[in-house]
Amino acid sequence: MRLGIHLPQIGRKAGPDAIRRAAVQAEELGYDDVWISEHIITPAGAMYPPSPIFYDPVLSLTWAAAYTSRVGLGTSVLVLPMRHPLPLAKELATLQNLSVGRLILGVGVGWLEAEFAALGVPFRERGRRTDEGIAMMRAVWSDDPVSFEAKWIPAVIDNMRMMPKPQKPIPIWVGGTSEPALERALRLDGWHGSRAMPEQAAPLVKRLRAGRPEPEFAISLRTGWDGRDEAALRARLEGYRAVGVGHVLVEPSERELDDWLKAVERIARAGEGVRG
Repeated sequence: MRLGIHLPQIGRKAGPDAIRRAAVQAEELGYDDVWISEHIITPAGAMYPPSPIFYDPVLSLTWAAAYTSRVGLGTSVLVLPMRHPLPLAKELATLQNLSVGRLILGVGVGWLEAEFAALGVPFRERGRRTDEGIAMMRAVWSDDPVSFEAKWIPAVIDNMRMMPKPQKPIPIWVGGTSEPALERALRLDGWHGSRAMPEQAAPLVKRLRAGRPEPEFAISLRTGWDGRDEAALRARLEGYRAVGVGHVLVEPSERELDDWLKAVERIARAGEGVRG
């Protein structure tokens, strides 16, 4: 099983030095990858997310890539329908090439309707825009010249060119547990779920493996940890492995950076013997 860590991003622990230190520490501790989340704009006074501080995921991972050489870089998750696919495809291809092929693109359709309204994106079209956006990005990443007929996203792409292409294909993992999300994941490179315990994950893994039995198809889960019980975390990681989850992303809950970094060391210890 592979093990990832969520970079410090929300609230008081966020910042460029925190992201740099966390990415370097993760690489030194042998983590497989580091991840970061996305919100562009949030309602004031909302119960969730608990803080409006979200560094841009593509720029943050580029910053992390500059200080590391091995650790993978992932988005957990990038809300694809909030962004136009063409500039996003350019940014992601650039990050993939600058990091020498370390990017994993975790995508989701989003859930915060007010955020979509602020960005002028139709909330009820987000699933269709996600599918079309992925197809559009894959077209400009592979075809030269490229033509693409868009239905939901404003774009006229007729005999156009976008360079450079990603030097290595960018795997796309889909977040969410709805049937459309699972079907979308099965058409792509992996599934990246969230907050499910091992017993909750088991039927989802079974459902996904029935459609994509090949080991190259990734099954990943993001889970939080309050830092209280290292043995309980180890048991949870063992439980994930037992039900067939191949990748776990752990998000520490500590609010101060030094405490957060210590938690990452403890998570690495809990993962010993479970990984691989």
